[in-house]
Amino acid sequence: MIESKLREQICRLAKSIFDRGLTGGSSGNISSRTAEGGLLVSPTGSCFGDLDPARLSCFDAQGNQISGDKPTKEMNLHAAFYETRSSAGAVVHLHSTHSVARSLLPGLDPDNFLPPLTAYSIMRLGKVTLLPYFRPGDPAMGDAVKGLAGKRSAVMLAAHGPVVAGKDVEAAVYAVEELEETSRLSMLLQGCNPTLLNAEQIQDVVTHFNVEWD
Repeated sequence: MIESKLREQICRLAKSIFDRGLTGGSSGNISSRTAEGGLLVSPTGSCFGDLDPARLSCFDAQGNQISGDKPTKEMNLHAAFYETRSSAGAVVHLHSTHSVARSLLPGLDPDNFLPPLTAYSIMRLGKVTLLPYFRPGDPAMGDAVKGLAGKRSAVMLAAHGPVVAGKDVEAAVYAVEELEETSRLSMLLQGCNPTLLNAEQIQDVVTHFNVEWD
């Protein structure tokens, strides 16, 4: 995709996320690989509802900023996904309500944050690792992602928000939306003893859609 179109796509999808209340204020950040191997990144302190295509932070393939505003303070988090997952073409980080609420519940499996409520979270996300709380902007978040050695396309930062990598901006956005939707379902079903997908059903989805799952 030519860079001008990619810039417009980033801003259009970010506004859609904001308009539907999936992240608010100046929270959240988004990045994408360019055709030349560089990065376009949402600026620090920017609002998803009002991103300017011309002001996105732009980096060359060597990691040097060449134009745009100062990038998000979560650059280490984005860079960790690009460094460890060769398939990552975009990364989205939100402060979405239901996923954050779920991250505060006791007794969660840190290796598999989401319950198997539907096939779609498995298809789009695989397993989601729950990482502990880090101060916003702490480089240790990036180190924690690197510690996963590329095994996960999505993580949940406790008391903070989800971070998802995808093959492109659209895929990353759809995946992070699925993470939030599954979290919302899980919160609606608290105390209801829902019927989860069983191991055979999960494996069928994993095999049929070639999902990363271990």
